[in-house]
Amino acid sequence: MSASPRGGPGAPPFLDIDFSLYPFIAFWEITRACALSCLHCRATAQLRRHPQELTTAEGRHLIDQIADLGHPLFVITGGDPMMRRDLYEFIRYGTEQGLRVSLAPSATPLLTVDSLRRAKEVGCARVSISLDGSTAAVHDAFRQTPGAYQRTLAALAAAAEAGVSVQINSTVSRYNKADLPRLVERVAEFKPATWSVFFLVPTGRGKAEDMVSPEEHEEIFNWLYDTAKRVPFDIKTTAAEHYRRVIVQRKRAEAASGPRPAGLVKLEFTAPDFQSGDSIGRAPKGVNDGNGCLFVSHIGEVSPSGFLPLVGGNVREQPLAEIYRNSSLFRDLRDTAKLKGKCGVCEYNTICGGSRARAYAVTGDYLAAEPYCVYQPVALAPARR
Repeated sequence: MSASPRGGPGAPPFLDIDFSLYPFIAFWEITRACALSCLHCRATAQLRRHPQELTTAEGRHLIDQIADLGHPLFVITGGDPMMRRDLYEFIRYGTEQGLRVSLAPSATPLLTVDSLRRAKEVGCARVSISLDGSTAAVHDAFRQTPGAYQRTLAALAAAAEAGVSVQINSTVSRYNKADLPRLVERVAEFKPATWSVFFLVPTGRGKAEDMVSPEEHEEIFNWLYDTAKRVPFDIKTTAAEHYRRVIVQRKRAEAASGPRPAGLVKLEFTAPDFQSGDSIGRAPKGVNDGNGCLFVSHIGEVSPSGFLPLVGGNVREQPLAEIYRNSSLFRDLRDTAKLKGKCGVCEYNTICGGSRARAYAVTGDYLAAEPYCVYQPVALAPARR
């Protein structure tokens, strides 16, 4: 096994990690089978498993390749990964290879205290559970499954009883934007390590009309920044690269009105003195589709993320490292000089770059400008007389 660029398994990432060589996070969708039919599901999950899923032996080989890519954070997802009997074998094997393993199951009857306790025993460092509303009315409408809210609360209670570190995921859409202030208070009741706030990308079952507007993105970003200062857990975002620009702007404004902070400014906001209690760290710099992130599907196709359904290669045909490092798709996504429109000239494009998944979903061009960003780059500002 090759040496980790982070100083070995479990070592914290350092700021100069080269995303052209080593991803920060690797997802493996071990199945698309799932009992739910959520409105936003990027996988359009089905009730039955696909006959061409990677086998147990192929899964172990994939885990070896992920470990050789610098021991990135390894997320086992789906569909519902609990639908595979060999799930625990994969968690154990990944842990043995020095990976920090996180599990993203669905809130179904398969998610019990016993199943979560077993996952922890074989090495699972964190479990992520989705909660999209503060009430059953909001959450169940989004999940398209009556009773999903109560099952989610039961899953969170089971995780607490099993002693598993929890990340709560929430997807922002027009269905729950007004509920966010109440939702964050509901989230706080479960004392998660992290609240991960996803911004809808219209792929799979997700629809463009269900997204919040560009202006609402901006309003929610500022609300998140303010909220992160008062809650006792970490807040991170997904498919919201332009939130990083808001953080920089807000911190610069605060510095201008008070003492300038010493050292580097963290782009993401972590609550003061926050300790997650697990081995899952934060990215040392902004991750984007294909730039610090890779996604392997249930049949071995490698994409820049789960929200950008373009394929750079298949692990049944090429080594994972070769696909991530050398495919034209991934190389394009890491080259900010190829960004088009206002993203191409934006002074924040190296820390933001816009959601490449949303750009593709809305325009059909993964290098197009982020369509849900209101910011106008300095380069495009009208010349002053």
